[in-house]
Amino acid sequence: MQLGKSRTSKAKRVAVLVDTSTTWGREVIAGIHRYSCGGADWQLFVEARGVEQRRWLPTSWRGDGVIARVGFTDLAKRLRSLRVPVVNVSGISLPEARFPRVASDQAAAAEMAAAHLMERGFKHFAYFSLLGVGYVAEHQQAFEDRLRMAGHRCEVFSVQPQIGAEPDWNLDLRRLGKWLARMPKPLAVFTWSTSSAREVIYACGQCDLAVPEEVAVLSGSNDDLLCEVAPVPISAIQLGAEQIGFQAASELDLWMRSPESKPAGEILIPPVGVIERRSTDTLAIDDPSLVKALRFIRENPALPIQVSDVAREAGMCRRALEQRFQQLLGRSPAAEIRRVRIERALEMLRCTDLPVATVAERAGFSSPEYMSSVFRQHLTTTPLHYRKQERNSK
Repeated sequence: MQLGKSRTSKAKRVAVLVDTSTTWGREVIAGIHRYSCGGADWQLFVEARGVEQRRWLPTSWRGDGVIARVGFTDLAKRLRSLRVPVVNVSGISLPEARFPRVASDQAAAAEMAAAHLMERGFKHFAYFSLLGVGYVAEHQQAFEDRLRMAGHRCEVFSVQPQIGAEPDWNLDLRRLGKWLARMPKPLAVFTWSTSSAREVIYACGQCDLAVPEEVAVLSGSNDDLLCEVAPVPISAIQLGAEQIGFQAASELDLWMRSPESKPAGEILIPPVGVIERRSTDTLAIDDPSLVKALRFIRENPALPIQVSDVAREAGMCRRALEQRFQQLLGRSPAAEIRRVRIERALEMLRCTDLPVATVAERAGFSSPEYMSSVFRQHLTTTPLHYRKQERNSK
């Protein structure tokens, strides 16, 4: 049997060497699967792998094509030796990986991040970077360039990665926290990945910096699980991962059908948008009293707090507090208390199996019936229906 020829029927044998441990990887694979279900008649070979785990093909494997996240020189060499069509979906540029590439447009993602943060009124920015990682440096530079065009500076804090583009778990959080504490506030921090964003949030906790009121944090990529389990759920750029997979499959299919149709160069897929979670759920407010009020509301959703409690915490009279809220946020303190309680209830309905009565109690509603009434009024749904919709969409 010749290399590159299928051993069974007319179905093409396609290996997918993409990690399955991240939302990005799973969405890329979903895009490949969606293409193959459209009449490509492929046999897909996929195995569970971590993001930095070596991905190999068995030496005895015989197939027709490969879609791979080519992030290692030795993998690139092995793939070249197969002499079958290979499409690369990695954002990493390796001299040895001279394959057609379909990847995220990271410059567009960085520009989207800058726009998202500037729309919230931020004027002070920082980037948490990783030393010696070329594609992170390019991401950082694109963010800096976009801010510079708008007349803003971007401070940078860089650390050594543990492996690949992951920060070391032994990172000196106190040192990072002290650096964040010295920065002018309110501050917006952009990072390469969810794990980097998580470390920034941990460092803020070390120095008692409120996220997002004092430091807003945005990740350059979305990982549903890691974003949700962070101490403060992390907002993230939603990269077009499924479209990457679909486009890579389309390029590979054409190449396998017609060897002279080898794709040239690279195709960059723009980001889809920003998934907003609590880490950027704020407006840049240079008002210590209002920041203190917002932090008090956010940190005590389960308590039966009243507007008078918030005013006392902020050190002002109720009337002054209400005027300040309307001027700077466009809503009343009571509306902000209700909004935070709704967001906390939504988070628990999405991420836990707690009974609705327990969710209502922990989110600060006086009863499950009252929470259902608020949901119907403001979300045109009920807590149970919302939970069912969320579970069915996964």
